Amino acid sequence: METTAPLILIALLAVVVIAGILWGIKLRRDRSAADHIVTANRTAAEQGAPGSTMAPPVAPSPPPLADEPIAAAAAFDATPASIAVEMAEPEPEPVAEPAPAPAPVPTPAPASADLTQLKGLGPKLVATLAELGITRIDQIAALTPDQAQDLDARLGSFRGRLARDRWIEQARLLAAGDRAAYEAEFGKLG
Repeated sequence: METTAPLILIALLAVVVIAGILWGIKLRRDRSAADHIVTANRTAAEQGAPGSTMAPPVAPSPPPLADEPIAAAAAFDATPASIAVEMAEPEPEPVAEPAPAPAPVPTPAPASADLTQLKGLGPKLVATLAELGITRIDQIAALTPDQAQDLDARLGSFRGRLARDRWIEQARLLAAGDRAAYEAEFGKLG
């Protein structure tokens, strides 16, 4: 009798553990099926499939604006007679203000702009280029392939950066003042 009680407890514990494992497997399968359904619904909604059960959110329409002006509150010392006189006086017609002048178009960056505007050119590399006689963006933009190869060979530990960071392409866009094309190709201009 002394050995049967621990065996019964071990058997009950084993049954509880097995039931827990089976319950966990069932929950994992249910979650996997739910994830699959959510993914399928999301894909269908993104593609605009007719069988999609998800409708795009619609913002409620704002209330209509009032057609009549709102009367301002009267001053504390106003009498009914003074309020009546103020309301009886016709307001002068508002004078149309001239349209504001259009904003000036930003001028393109000058061709001699700071070399650090080019992506991949930091202060150390600018100093190295200055030692080699290159101090302006238009100088890089005007490089021929042979000159670019010669310059790259003289960059020492920075060798290969000219082609990898596409300095000539960047410099040509900046020298031409085409900021939009530069930012579309190389990112925001710092």
